[in-house]
Amino acid sequence: MRLVFAGTPEFARVALDALLAAGHEIPLVLTQPDRPAGRGLKLTPSPVKQAALAAGIPVAQPRSLRLDGRYPDEAAQARAQLEQAAPEVMVVAAYGLILPAWTLQLPPRGCLNIHASLLPRWRGAAPIQRAIEAGDAETGVTIMQMDEGLDTGDMLLERRVPIGDTDSAAQLHDALAAAGGEAIVQALQLLQAGGLQPQAQPADGVTYAAKLDKAEAALDCTQAATLLARRVRAFNPVPGATVRLPGLEAPVKVWRAEALDTVVTHAPGTLLQATEAGIDIATGDGVLRLLELQKAGGKRQPVDVFVRGWQPTA
Repeated sequence: MRLVFAGTPEFARVALDALLAAGHEIPLVLTQPDRPAGRGLKLTPSPVKQAALAAGIPVAQPRSLRLDGRYPDEAAQARAQLEQAAPEVMVVAAYGLILPAWTLQLPPRGCLNIHASLLPRWRGAAPIQRAIEAGDAETGVTIMQMDEGLDTGDMLLERRVPIGDTDSAAQLHDALAAAGGEAIVQALQLLQAGGLQPQAQPADGVTYAAKLDKAEAALDCTQAATLLARRVRAFNPVPGATVRLPGLEAPVKVWRAEALDTVVTHAPGTLLQATEAGIDIATGDGVLRLLELQKAGGKRQPVDVFVRGWQPTA
């Protein structure tokens, strides 16, 4: 089919590669403007832009698609580019801009979104992280016919993905990205054959995946160890989970941790022991064992290496 693709991060790049491998014609890609990245804050193109340019596809990077917004000239130019591209359908994956009504209505077959959850659970910005944080046993990818609501459109196809007990957001992201690439290729095959059966999302079971906030990084040890261990996994790699340890001025980033089903009477946040097996912290319910850490300005270290270079003080 003749497509326009709109996406920005690595999750979307995987889908773009899958569409190209499947032989779809993509005359235009939309992605977010280049952003500062790295220590030198050098302007860096998104993973989707890099993939598009490598494939010789023209790229548009408007700051907005709203014709009545802050950047009407950029929106108007993008509209002209979309009209010239004349796509049958637009495929959207983690684009990062709101699509106004004119965008949704431009392709004859509308806009299909690759969403990283089993809708209607975890509509919104951070479905991968919130699924892990909540302790969900599975998640998945939903191909959705976009409307003007927040992930409220009809469901067209889904792929289920289990969440392992030790899966981080980074690991689950990769599994869902691969599932999304496979699902959108299948959905377009069914669309061409007239085999897609849209289903309205049920009213029950709606949850919202709030955008990640840096303030969430600090672990609150008054909460249960099981929740804290899930948050460490959910916030790996971004925004990261942090904890304060005695003898260190700056918070320490926690890359891996586990919850121990141990009854404790110490106040939450108390350092119980620090051995090469783990650093044990009392919580509101149980013990959180830290297994991989990183000091500010340092490197990631397994706990046995970390404790040898750390002298806790009262």
